[in-house]
Amino acid sequence: MPFSLAAIPALLFITLSYAVLCVVGPFGTCRKCRGFGFAMTTDRKGRPKRGKHCRRCDGHGIRIRVGRHLWNRWSRTYRDGTR
Repeated sequence: MPFSLAAIPALLFITLSYAVLCVVGPFGTCRKCRGFGFAMTTDRKGRPKRGKHCRRCDGHGIRIRVGRHLWNRWSRTYRDGTR
């Protein structure tokens, strides 16, 4: 038996919590630029300065969450299939 009976409620709680998070806040910070929208670099003296524009989030600093993306794809497919 791979899972104990105590793990099932914990996994259910984590799954439902992530689903609520995707509904309440569909966007999360970009993992590449950490929400800045650009990469941080340093100048020759070691002071931080603004770097390149982030290509992953297109400089916005936010990206759609994976769960919300899957929900949008499912709802779009369902809506197109029932028309």
